[in-house]
Amino acid sequence: MPAPNVTAIRKPTDLPGGSENPRITLSTVTTPVRHELVAVERAIQAQLKSDVALISQMGAYLVAAGGKRLRPITVLLAAHSIGYQGKDHIALAAVVELIHTATLLHDDVVDESTLRRGRETANAVWGNAASVLVGDFIYSRSFEMMVATNRMRVMEIMAATTNAIAEGEVLQLLNTQSLALDEADYLRTINRKTARLFQSASQLGAVVAGASSAAEKTLAQYGLELGTVFQLIDDILDYTSQATDMGKNAGDDLAEGKPTLPVIYAFQKGDAIQRAVLENAIINADRSKLPEVLEVIESTGALAYTLALAQKHATKAQEALEALPDSDYRIALSKLVDFAFARSF
Repeated sequence: MPAPNVTAIRKPTDLPGGSENPRITLSTVTTPVRHELVAVERAIQAQLKSDVALISQMGAYLVAAGGKRLRPITVLLAAHSIGYQGKDHIALAAVVELIHTATLLHDDVVDESTLRRGRETANAVWGNAASVLVGDFIYSRSFEMMVATNRMRVMEIMAATTNAIAEGEVLQLLNTQSLALDEADYLRTINRKTARLFQSASQLGAVVAGASSAAEKTLAQYGLELGTVFQLIDDILDYTSQATDMGKNAGDDLAEGKPTLPVIYAFQKGDAIQRAVLENAIINADRSKLPEVLEVIESTGALAYTLALAQKHATKAQEALEALPDSDYRIALSKLVDFAFARSF
């Protein structure tokens, strides 16, 4: 059966921010910080250079692959949303993206992925050893940049964040090719693996602006909810999008034996035959079973359930923003939630 179009089960009124356009563009979100994003990109490029030729070569490849840059966008918007006027947020936005890049390098090795952002993964081009080592280099570079900001709170946040990300990766590894976990287990994993870095991105915006602990807490909550929305929609898109849209192969989670929420929910709600289909596909990490798995997760309402949960977290993110002063940056943060919820890539 053809992959269902996830946008078909969304209505404009589903958008937590009340947008009339369920396919809001990222360029609309970034309008207030467009020029600063150019500076962030330059900072990223500078930090990915080294006297070691292979590092510079891989760094250039990673930069050329692009990406949505949602995490650095979050840093910039969060800082300005509470009145920041300096320049240190540029470096911190680059730090967050570098850490994200390092985790992707390591993820692709663990998952044996071959396609990301529409091109071959670094490990497919240079091998696993080079990808792991360059990922380590990028991690260390990001911490050098943090030290240069001379803000201990930044170090505290990001040290805890990188630990949490590693724990999330291990939890995911432990649950690979198994359907023994439930929804709470899965949400605990994505909280650490994905949402935590979004949380830190928002939090760093408050820290660099010297905001109150209340403002830091508000932005941290916003980022956590935003990151959860992002991952839940990612889970849906893995089963419903084409490689040309997502920049990676459809059914990658299935091929890697990763039980994401649509499968977990379908397994809990399905009958014996449906559960057997899902269990066989996940345990054997069998992408060829994608059509059968899609049929089960659709018939059990798993896609709609996952979308509804994403909407719930999107609403929480929007509610967190109510504590911030009115500004174009707060509006952009709201639009960022809409984008994360309604995106198709």
